[in-house]
Amino acid sequence: MKAKFSPYLSRLAGFFRELSEVLAEKYEYVSILSTDSKGLAVRISQRAKSVSSETMTTERGNVVRVLLDGLYSEYAFNDLDLEMALWPTKRQRMEYVQDMADLISMEIDRQRELLKKTESAIYKTPALQGQPQVMLSEMEAELLPEKADVKALVDRMSEISLKGAGSMPEALDCIVSCQCTHINKMFITPNQYLRQSYVYAEGSVSLIVKGDEDVKFAREGLSGRCGLELFNNLDQVLDKTILQAKDLLKAGRIEPGEYDIITTPEITGLIAHEAFGHGVEMDMFVKNRALGKDYIGKRVGSELVTMHEGAACSPSVTGYAFDDEGTLAGDVIEIDKGILKTGICDALSALRLNTVPTGNGKRENFEHKVYTRMTNTVFDSGSNTLEEMIASVSYGYLLDGTESGMEDPKHWGIQCIVSRGYEIRDGKLTGKVVSPVVMTGYVPDLLGSVSMASADREIEGTGGCGKGYKEWVKVADGGPYLKARARLG
Repeated sequence: MKAKFSPYLSRLAGFFRELSEVLAEKYEYVSILSTDSKGLAVRISQRAKSVSSETMTTERGNVVRVLLDGLYSEYAFNDLDLEMALWPTKRQRMEYVQDMADLISMEIDRQRELLKKTESAIYKTPALQGQPQVMLSEMEAELLPEKADVKALVDRMSEISLKGAGSMPEALDCIVSCQCTHINKMFITPNQYLRQSYVYAEGSVSLIVKGDEDVKFAREGLSGRCGLELFNNLDQVLDKTILQAKDLLKAGRIEPGEYDIITTPEITGLIAHEAFGHGVEMDMFVKNRALGKDYIGKRVGSELVTMHEGAACSPSVTGYAFDDEGTLAGDVIEIDKGILKTGICDALSALRLNTVPTGNGKRENFEHKVYTRMTNTVFDSGSNTLEEMIASVSYGYLLDGTESGMEDPKHWGIQCIVSRGYEIRDGKLTGKVVSPVVMTGYVPDLLGSVSMASADREIEGTGGCGKGYKEWVKVADGGPYLKARARLG
Protein backbone atom coordinates (compact mmCIF):
# COMPACT_ATOMS: atom_id res chain seq x y z
CA MET A 1 0.00 0.00 0.00
CA LYS A 2 1.01 3.63 -0.34
CA ALA A 3 2.50 5.38 2.67
CA LYS A 4 0.09 8.31 2.90
CA PHE A 5 1.54 11.80 3.13
CA SER A 6 1.36 13.56 6.51
CA PRO A 7 -2.08 15.12 7.21
CA TYR A 8 -0.28 17.58 9.51
CA LEU A 9 1.87 18.94 6.66
CA SER A 10 -1.06 18.89 4.24
CA ARG A 11 -3.03 21.16 6.55
CA LEU A 12 -0.12 23.63 6.77
CA ALA A 13 0.66 23.71 3.05
CA GLY A 14 -1.54 26.75 2.37
CA PHE A 15 0.04 28.73 5.21
CA PHE A 16 3.58 28.01 4.04
CA ARG A 17 2.76 28.82 0.43
CA GLU A 18 1.40 32.20 1.55
CA LEU A 19 4.47 32.75 3.74
CA SER A 20 6.82 32.03 0.82
CA GLU A 21 4.96 34.56 -1.35
CA VAL A 22 5.17 37.29 1.30
CA LEU A 23 8.90 36.67 1.86
CA ALA A 24 9.48 36.73 -1.90
CA GLU A 25 8.51 40.41 -1.88
CA LYS A 26 11.76 41.14 -0.03
CA TYR A 27 14.13 38.33 -0.96
CA GLU A 28 15.52 37.15 -4.30
CA TYR A 29 14.96 33.49 -3.42
CA VAL A 30 12.74 31.80 -0.83
CA SER A 31 12.23 28.14 0.03
CA ILE A 32 10.62 26.37 2.98
CA LEU A 33 11.34 22.75 3.94
CA SER A 34 8.86 21.23 6.42
CA THR A 35 9.25 17.79 7.95
CA ASP A 36 7.03 15.46 9.94
CA SER A 37 8.76 12.11 10.36
CA LYS A 38 7.65 9.48 12.87
CA GLY A 39 9.52 6.40 13.98
CA LEU A 40 9.85 3.37 16.20
CA ALA A 41 13.06 1.92 17.64
CA VAL A 42 13.22 -1.28 19.69
CA ARG A 43 16.33 -2.86 21.20
CA ILE A 44 16.20 -6.18 23.07
CA SER A 45 18.94 -8.11 24.83
CA GLN A 46 19.06 -10.54 27.73
CA ARG A 47 20.05 -7.64 29.95
CA ALA A 48 17.74 -4.80 28.89
CA LYS A 49 14.81 -3.76 26.72
CA SER A 50 14.11 -0.34 25.25
CA VAL A 51 11.30 1.06 23.11
CA SER A 52 11.37 4.58 21.68
CA SER A 53 9.51 6.69 19.17
CA GLU A 54 12.82 8.39 18.28
CA THR A 55 15.10 7.15 15.50
CA MET A 56 18.03 8.74 13.70
CA THR A 57 15.69 10.63 11.38
CA THR A 58 12.53 11.41 13.36
CA GLU A 59 11.77 15.14 13.44
CA ARG A 60 9.08 17.80 13.10
CA GLY A 61 10.06 21.30 12.11
CA ASN A 62 10.66 23.85 9.38
CA VAL A 63 13.55 25.75 7.84
CA VAL A 64 13.33 28.84 5.64
CA ARG A 65 16.14 29.68 3.20
CA VAL A 66 16.37 33.16 1.64
CA LEU A 67 18.77 35.07 -0.59
CA LEU A 68 19.58 38.79 -0.42
CA ASP A 69 22.49 40.53 -2.17
CA GLY A 70 24.32 37.28 -2.90
CA LEU A 71 24.09 35.93 0.66
CA TYR A 72 21.95 32.91 1.59
CA SER A 73 20.58 32.82 5.12
CA GLU A 74 18.38 30.34 6.99
CA TYR A 75 15.95 30.36 9.89
CA ALA A 76 14.71 27.14 11.52
CA PHE A 77 11.73 26.84 13.85
CA ASN A 78 9.29 24.29 15.28
CA ASP A 79 7.13 26.54 17.47
CA LEU A 80 4.42 27.33 14.94
CA ASP A 81 1.08 28.49 16.36
CA LEU A 82 -1.20 25.96 14.68
CA GLU A 83 -4.40 27.74 15.64
CA MET A 84 -3.22 30.92 13.94
CA ALA A 85 -1.65 29.14 10.95
CA LEU A 86 -4.89 27.26 10.29
CA TRP A 87 -7.25 30.17 10.95
CA PRO A 88 -10.24 29.68 8.62
CA THR A 89 -10.50 33.28 7.42
CA LYS A 90 -7.73 34.46 5.11
CA ARG A 91 -7.56 37.94 6.66
CA GLN A 92 -6.73 36.64 10.13
CA ARG A 93 -4.40 33.96 8.75
CA MET A 94 -2.53 36.55 6.70
CA GLU A 95 -1.94 38.58 9.84
CA TYR A 96 -0.05 35.61 11.27
CA VAL A 97 1.73 35.05 7.94
CA GLN A 98 2.96 38.66 8.08
CA ASP A 99 4.00 38.29 11.72
CA MET A 100 6.05 35.19 10.85
CA ALA A 101 7.58 36.94 7.83
CA ASP A 102 8.58 39.88 10.03
CA LEU A 103 10.11 37.55 12.63
CA ILE A 104 12.10 35.67 10.00
CA SER A 105 13.31 38.93 8.42
CA MET A 106 14.38 40.26 11.82
CA GLU A 107 16.40 37.10 12.56
CA ILE A 108 17.98 37.15 9.09
CA ASP A 109 18.93 40.81 9.58
CA ARG A 110 20.62 39.91 12.87
CA GLN A 111 22.64 37.19 11.11
CA ARG A 112 23.75 39.62 8.41
CA GLU A 113 24.69 42.25 10.97
CA LEU A 114 26.79 39.72 12.88
CA LEU A 115 28.70 38.88 9.69
CA LYS A 116 29.46 42.56 9.20
CA LYS A 117 30.65 43.03 12.80
CA THR A 118 32.96 40.02 12.59
CA GLU A 119 34.17 41.05 9.11
CA SER A 120 33.41 37.56 7.86
CA ALA A 121 34.09 36.84 4.20
CA ILE A 122 30.93 36.35 2.16
CA TYR A 123 30.86 34.08 -0.87
CA LYS A 124 28.54 35.82 -3.32
CA THR A 125 26.19 33.24 -4.85
CA PRO A 126 23.53 33.64 -7.58
CA ALA A 127 19.87 32.89 -7.05
CA LEU A 128 18.60 29.33 -7.38
CA GLN A 129 16.25 28.88 -10.33
CA GLY A 130 13.68 26.23 -9.51
CA GLN A 131 11.37 25.24 -12.33
CA PRO A 132 7.60 25.44 -11.60
CA GLN A 133 6.61 22.02 -10.32
CA VAL A 134 4.03 20.16 -8.26
CA MET A 135 4.81 16.65 -6.96
CA LEU A 136 3.27 14.13 -4.59
CA SER A 137 5.32 10.95 -4.09
CA GLU A 138 3.86 8.28 -1.81
CA MET A 139 6.01 5.14 -1.86
CA GLU A 140 5.03 1.59 -0.96
CA ALA A 141 5.09 0.19 2.59
CA GLU A 142 2.93 -2.40 4.33
CA LEU A 143 3.35 -1.70 8.05
CA LEU A 144 3.93 1.88 9.23
CA PRO A 145 5.86 2.52 12.46
CA GLU A 146 3.15 4.79 13.89
CA LYS A 147 0.63 1.94 13.58
CA ALA A 148 2.86 -0.84 14.92
CA ASP A 149 1.78 -3.60 17.29
CA VAL A 150 4.67 -2.81 19.60
CA LYS A 151 3.97 -5.65 22.04
CA ALA A 152 3.97 -8.25 19.26
CA LEU A 153 7.25 -6.88 17.88
CA VAL A 154 8.89 -6.84 21.32
CA ASP A 155 7.73 -10.41 22.02
CA ARG A 156 9.11 -11.64 18.70
CA MET A 157 12.44 -9.88 19.18
CA SER A 158 12.67 -11.23 22.74
CA GLU A 159 12.22 -14.80 21.46
CA ILE A 160 15.00 -14.32 18.92
CA SER A 161 17.31 -12.79 21.54
CA LEU A 162 16.67 -15.72 23.89
CA LYS A 163 17.25 -18.24 21.08
CA GLY A 164 20.50 -16.54 20.09
CA ALA A 165 21.78 -16.38 23.67
CA GLY A 166 21.19 -20.12 24.03
CA SER A 167 22.60 -21.09 20.65
CA MET A 168 26.08 -22.02 21.93
CA PRO A 169 27.94 -22.35 25.25
CA GLU A 170 30.19 -19.40 24.38
CA ALA A 171 27.28 -16.96 23.91
CA LEU A 172 27.18 -14.11 26.44
CA ASP A 173 24.27 -12.13 25.01
CA CYS A 174 22.21 -11.62 21.88
CA ILE A 175 21.10 -8.10 20.95
CA VAL A 176 18.23 -7.62 18.50
CA SER A 177 17.67 -4.09 17.15
CA CYS A 178 14.89 -2.85 14.87
CA GLN A 179 13.99 0.65 13.81
CA CYS A 180 11.60 2.04 11.25
CA THR A 181 10.90 5.64 10.19
CA HIS A 182 8.09 7.18 8.15
CA ILE A 183 9.64 10.18 6.39
CA ASN A 184 7.35 13.06 5.35
CA LYS A 185 8.85 16.16 3.74
CA MET A 186 7.31 19.15 2.01
CA PHE A 187 9.32 21.65 -0.04
CA ILE A 188 7.73 24.95 -1.03
CA THR A 189 8.84 27.97 -3.05
CA PRO A 190 6.55 30.54 -4.71
CA ASN A 191 6.46 28.27 -7.79
CA GLN A 192 7.15 24.78 -6.36
CA TYR A 193 5.07 22.47 -4.19
CA LEU A 194 6.80 19.12 -3.57
CA ARG A 195 5.68 16.41 -1.14
CA GLN A 196 7.08 12.98 -0.41
CA SER A 197 6.25 10.13 1.93
CA TYR A 198 8.33 6.98 2.25
CA VAL A 199 9.22 4.44 4.93
CA TYR A 200 12.54 2.75 5.58
CA ALA A 201 13.47 0.05 8.06
CA GLU A 202 16.71 -1.41 9.34
CA GLY A 203 17.56 -4.08 11.87
CA SER A 204 20.35 -6.30 13.14
CA VAL A 205 21.07 -9.33 15.26
CA SER A 206 24.32 -9.21 17.26
CA LEU A 207 25.79 -12.16 19.11
CA ILE A 208 28.45 -11.62 21.77
CA VAL A 209 30.57 -14.71 22.38
CA LYS A 210 33.54 -15.50 24.66
CA GLY A 211 36.58 -16.80 22.84
CA ASP A 212 39.74 -18.32 24.32
CA GLU A 213 41.47 -14.95 24.60
CA ASP A 214 38.85 -12.24 24.12
CA VAL A 215 35.23 -11.44 23.39
CA LYS A 216 33.99 -11.71 19.80
CA PHE A 217 31.15 -9.68 18.29
CA ALA A 218 29.15 -11.14 15.38
CA ARG A 219 26.55 -9.02 13.62
CA GLU A 220 24.22 -9.42 10.64
CA GLY A 221 21.84 -6.73 9.42
CA LEU A 222 19.00 -6.10 7.01
CA SER A 223 17.49 -2.91 5.58
CA GLY A 224 15.16 -1.61 2.92
CA ARG A 225 12.73 1.07 1.81
CA CYS A 226 9.76 -0.66 3.40
CA GLY A 227 7.92 -0.88 6.70
CA LEU A 228 8.00 -3.17 9.71
CA GLU A 229 7.31 -6.14 7.42
CA LEU A 230 11.09 -6.25 6.93
CA PHE A 231 11.45 -7.84 10.34
CA ASN A 232 9.60 -10.99 9.34
CA ASN A 233 13.06 -12.20 8.26
CA LEU A 234 14.77 -11.89 11.64
CA ASP A 235 15.01 -15.69 12.10
CA GLN A 236 17.18 -16.01 8.98
CA VAL A 237 19.32 -13.11 10.19
CA LEU A 238 19.89 -14.92 13.50
CA ASP A 239 20.96 -18.08 11.65
CA LYS A 240 23.56 -16.09 9.69
CA THR A 241 24.79 -14.41 12.88
CA ILE A 242 25.30 -17.76 14.61
CA LEU A 243 27.35 -19.07 11.69
CA GLN A 244 29.41 -15.87 11.74
CA ALA A 245 30.04 -16.22 15.49
CA LYS A 246 31.29 -19.80 15.00
CA ASP A 247 33.70 -18.56 12.33
CA LEU A 248 35.00 -15.83 14.65
CA LEU A 249 35.58 -18.30 17.48
CA LYS A 250 37.99 -20.33 15.32
CA ALA A 251 39.63 -17.32 13.63
CA GLY A 252 43.36 -16.69 13.78
CA ARG A 253 45.55 -13.74 12.81
CA ILE A 254 46.49 -12.85 9.27
CA GLU A 255 50.09 -12.65 8.12
CA PRO A 256 50.49 -9.05 6.84
CA GLY A 257 51.14 -8.74 3.15
CA GLU A 258 49.71 -8.11 -0.29
CA TYR A 259 47.06 -10.57 -1.41
CA ASP A 260 44.49 -11.32 -4.06
CA ILE A 261 41.14 -10.56 -2.48
CA ILE A 262 37.49 -11.18 -3.22
CA THR A 263 35.10 -8.76 -1.53
CA THR A 264 31.52 -9.64 -0.68
CA PRO A 265 28.88 -7.04 -1.70
CA GLU A 266 29.04 -5.64 1.85
CA ILE A 267 32.80 -5.00 1.62
CA THR A 268 32.45 -3.79 -1.98
CA GLY A 269 30.01 -1.21 -0.62
CA LEU A 270 32.46 -0.24 2.12
CA ILE A 271 35.14 0.37 -0.51
CA ALA A 272 32.70 2.41 -2.62
CA HIS A 273 31.75 4.53 0.36
CA GLU A 274 35.27 5.13 1.60
CA ALA A 275 37.00 5.42 -1.79
CA PHE A 276 34.51 7.64 -3.60
CA GLY A 277 32.32 8.94 -0.85
CA HIS A 278 33.44 12.21 0.68
CA GLY A 279 36.20 12.43 -1.94
CA VAL A 280 33.68 13.33 -4.68
CA GLU A 281 31.29 15.44 -2.58
CA MET A 282 31.70 18.65 -4.53
CA ASP A 283 31.25 21.04 -1.63
CA MET A 284 34.73 19.70 -0.81
CA PHE A 285 35.81 20.85 -4.29
CA VAL A 286 34.75 24.42 -3.46
CA LYS A 287 37.17 24.35 -0.51
CA ASN A 288 39.94 22.40 -2.35
CA ARG A 289 39.74 19.63 0.23
CA ALA A 290 39.42 16.62 -2.11
CA LEU A 291 41.84 15.11 -4.59
CA GLY A 292 38.93 14.01 -6.78
CA LYS A 293 38.67 17.55 -8.15
CA ASP A 294 41.98 17.06 -10.00
CA TYR A 295 41.07 13.64 -11.40
CA ILE A 296 37.90 14.45 -13.37
CA GLY A 297 38.34 12.87 -16.81
CA LYS A 298 41.25 10.71 -15.63
CA ARG A 299 41.55 6.98 -14.96
CA VAL A 300 41.01 5.95 -11.33
CA GLY A 301 40.17 2.27 -11.79
CA SER A 302 40.18 -0.66 -14.18
CA GLU A 303 37.78 -1.06 -17.11
CA LEU A 304 35.53 -3.13 -14.83
CA VAL A 305 34.94 -0.24 -12.43
CA THR A 306 31.71 1.68 -13.02
CA MET A 307 30.08 3.36 -10.04
CA HIS A 308 26.74 5.04 -9.54
CA GLU A 309 25.60 7.47 -6.85
CA GLY A 310 22.12 8.80 -6.24
CA ALA A 311 18.81 8.35 -4.46
CA ALA A 312 17.26 7.03 -7.70
CA CYS A 313 19.77 4.15 -7.93
CA SER A 314 17.90 1.80 -5.62
CA PRO A 315 14.81 1.47 -3.40
CA SER A 316 17.05 1.49 -0.34
CA VAL A 317 16.87 3.42 2.93
CA THR A 318 17.97 6.56 1.03
CA GLY A 319 15.72 6.11 -2.00
CA TYR A 320 13.87 9.41 -1.75
CA ALA A 321 12.04 11.41 -4.45
CA PHE A 322 13.75 14.78 -3.83
CA ASP A 323 16.48 16.08 -1.57
CA ASP A 324 16.32 18.77 1.13
CA GLU A 325 16.76 21.54 -1.46
CA GLY A 326 13.93 20.39 -3.70
CA THR A 327 16.23 18.81 -6.30
CA LEU A 328 14.80 15.62 -7.76
CA ALA A 329 16.61 12.37 -6.97
CA GLY A 330 19.37 11.49 -9.42
CA ASP A 331 21.42 8.56 -10.67
CA VAL A 332 24.91 9.88 -11.35
CA ILE A 333 27.59 7.78 -13.07
CA GLU A 334 30.64 8.92 -11.13
CA ILE A 335 33.05 6.43 -12.68
CA ASP A 336 32.53 5.01 -16.17
CA LYS A 337 34.77 2.05 -17.04
CA GLY A 338 37.51 3.35 -14.78
CA ILE A 339 37.31 7.05 -15.75
CA LEU A 340 36.18 9.53 -13.10
CA LYS A 341 33.43 11.52 -14.79
CA THR A 342 31.97 13.76 -12.09
CA GLY A 343 31.16 14.18 -8.45
CA ILE A 344 27.91 14.80 -6.59
CA CYS A 345 26.66 18.21 -5.62
CA ASP A 346 24.19 20.18 -3.51
CA ALA A 347 22.43 23.17 -5.08
CA LEU A 348 24.56 26.01 -3.69
CA SER A 349 27.87 24.27 -4.40
CA ALA A 350 26.61 23.63 -7.93
CA LEU A 351 26.07 27.36 -8.42
CA ARG A 352 29.55 28.11 -7.14
CA LEU A 353 31.12 25.47 -9.39
CA ASN A 354 29.00 26.34 -12.45
CA THR A 355 27.50 22.86 -12.64
CA VAL A 356 24.14 21.25 -11.87
CA PRO A 357 22.90 19.83 -8.54
CA THR A 358 22.58 16.05 -8.41
CA GLY A 359 19.94 15.60 -5.70
CA ASN A 360 22.49 15.08 -2.91
CA GLY A 361 21.74 18.10 -0.71
CA LYS A 362 20.91 16.61 2.70
CA ARG A 363 20.40 17.90 6.24
CA GLU A 364 20.87 15.93 9.46
CA ASN A 365 17.55 17.51 10.42
CA PHE A 366 15.70 20.79 9.88
CA GLU A 367 17.97 22.63 12.35
CA HIS A 368 21.16 21.73 10.45
CA LYS A 369 22.58 23.18 7.24
CA VAL A 370 22.65 21.38 3.91
CA TYR A 371 25.80 19.58 2.80
CA THR A 372 26.56 17.46 -0.24
CA ARG A 373 26.00 13.94 1.06
CA MET A 374 26.00 10.40 -0.27
CA THR A 375 22.81 8.40 -0.82
CA ASN A 376 23.30 5.06 -2.65
CA THR A 377 26.95 4.55 -3.60
CA VAL A 378 27.12 1.43 -5.75
CA PHE A 379 29.54 -0.45 -8.03
CA ASP A 380 28.03 -1.86 -11.21
CA SER A 381 27.85 -5.62 -11.75
CA GLY A 382 30.09 -7.63 -14.06
CA SER A 383 29.65 -11.03 -15.71
CA ASN A 384 31.58 -13.47 -13.53
CA THR A 385 30.34 -15.95 -10.94
CA LEU A 386 31.68 -16.15 -7.40
CA GLU A 387 32.84 -19.70 -8.14
CA GLU A 388 34.90 -18.47 -11.11
CA MET A 389 36.44 -15.76 -8.98
CA ILE A 390 37.44 -18.16 -6.18
CA ALA A 391 38.85 -20.63 -8.71
CA SER A 392 41.10 -17.88 -10.14
CA VAL A 393 42.85 -17.16 -6.82
CA SER A 394 46.09 -18.97 -6.10
CA TYR A 395 46.47 -17.54 -2.59
CA GLY A 396 44.29 -14.88 -1.02
CA TYR A 397 41.17 -14.15 1.01
CA LEU A 398 37.43 -13.72 0.65
CA LEU A 399 36.63 -10.67 2.81
CA ASP A 400 33.29 -10.30 4.60
CA GLY A 401 31.74 -8.24 7.40
CA THR A 402 32.18 -4.49 7.89
CA GLU A 403 33.72 -3.21 11.11
CA SER A 404 34.62 0.36 10.12
CA GLY A 405 36.22 2.45 7.41
CA MET A 406 38.14 5.67 6.97
CA GLU A 407 39.33 7.77 4.05
CA ASP A 408 41.55 10.74 3.39
CA PRO A 409 39.88 12.76 0.58
CA LYS A 410 42.90 15.06 0.34
CA HIS A 411 45.36 12.24 -0.45
CA TRP A 412 43.04 9.33 -1.38
CA GLY A 413 44.23 6.91 1.24
CA ILE A 414 41.75 4.28 2.41
CA GLN A 415 41.51 2.01 5.45
CA CYS A 416 38.81 -0.63 5.85
CA ILE A 417 38.54 -2.84 8.90
CA VAL A 418 36.90 -6.13 7.94
CA SER A 419 35.40 -8.63 10.36
CA ARG A 420 36.56 -11.84 8.66
CA GLY A 421 38.82 -13.17 5.95
CA TYR A 422 38.32 -16.67 4.52
CA GLU A 423 41.51 -18.20 3.14
CA ILE A 424 41.66 -19.32 -0.50
CA ARG A 425 44.44 -21.61 -1.76
CA ASP A 426 44.73 -23.10 -5.22
CA GLY A 427 41.25 -21.93 -6.17
CA LYS A 428 39.43 -23.34 -3.14
CA LEU A 429 38.27 -22.11 0.27
CA THR A 430 40.35 -23.92 2.88
CA GLY A 431 38.06 -23.34 5.86
CA LYS A 432 40.67 -21.20 7.64
CA VAL A 433 39.36 -17.90 9.02
CA VAL A 434 41.31 -14.79 10.05
CA SER A 435 39.99 -11.85 12.08
CA PRO A 436 40.10 -8.88 12.14
CA VAL A 437 41.53 -7.83 8.76
CA VAL A 438 42.75 -4.30 8.03
CA MET A 439 42.80 -3.39 4.33
CA THR A 440 44.79 -0.28 3.36
CA GLY A 441 45.93 1.35 0.16
CA TYR A 442 45.81 4.16 -2.37
CA VAL A 443 42.38 4.36 -4.00
CA PRO A 444 43.46 4.36 -7.70
CA ASP A 445 45.80 1.42 -7.02
CA LEU A 446 43.06 -0.61 -5.32
CA LEU A 447 40.42 0.11 -7.96
CA GLY A 448 42.95 -0.28 -10.74
CA SER A 449 43.57 -3.86 -9.61
CA VAL A 450 39.90 -4.91 -9.98
CA SER A 451 40.01 -7.84 -12.43
CA MET A 452 36.65 -9.62 -11.99
CA ALA A 453 33.12 -8.68 -10.90
CA SER A 454 30.09 -10.89 -10.30
CA ALA A 455 26.79 -10.56 -12.11
CA ASP A 456 24.75 -10.16 -8.92
CA ARG A 457 24.58 -7.05 -6.72
CA GLU A 458 23.40 -6.16 -3.22
CA ILE A 459 22.88 -2.83 -1.42
CA GLU A 460 22.98 -2.46 2.35
CA GLY A 461 21.94 0.51 4.50
CA THR A 462 22.04 -0.26 8.21
CA GLY A 463 24.36 2.58 9.14
CA GLY A 464 24.87 6.30 8.94
CA CYS A 465 27.64 8.61 7.81
CA GLY A 466 29.00 11.80 9.31
CA LYS A 467 30.58 14.77 7.60
CA GLY A 468 33.85 14.61 9.45
CA TYR A 469 32.76 13.85 13.00
CA LYS A 470 29.21 15.22 12.87
CA GLU A 471 26.19 15.87 10.57
CA TRP A 472 24.93 12.28 10.55
CA VAL A 473 22.65 11.12 7.73
CA LYS A 474 21.41 7.80 6.35
CA VAL A 475 23.45 6.24 3.53
CA ALA A 476 23.51 2.95 1.66
CA ASP A 477 26.17 1.25 -0.45
CA GLY A 478 26.98 -2.00 -2.15
CA GLY A 479 27.74 -3.73 -5.43
CA PRO A 480 28.80 -7.16 -6.67
CA TYR A 481 31.58 -9.49 -5.54
CA LEU A 482 34.87 -7.99 -6.74
CA LYS A 483 38.29 -9.55 -7.26
CA ALA A 484 41.20 -7.17 -6.66
CA ARG A 485 44.57 -6.96 -4.98
CA ALA A 486 45.20 -5.18 -1.68
CA ARG A 487 47.45 -4.93 1.32
CA LEU A 488 46.07 -6.72 4.37
CA GLY A 489 47.22 -6.74 7.97
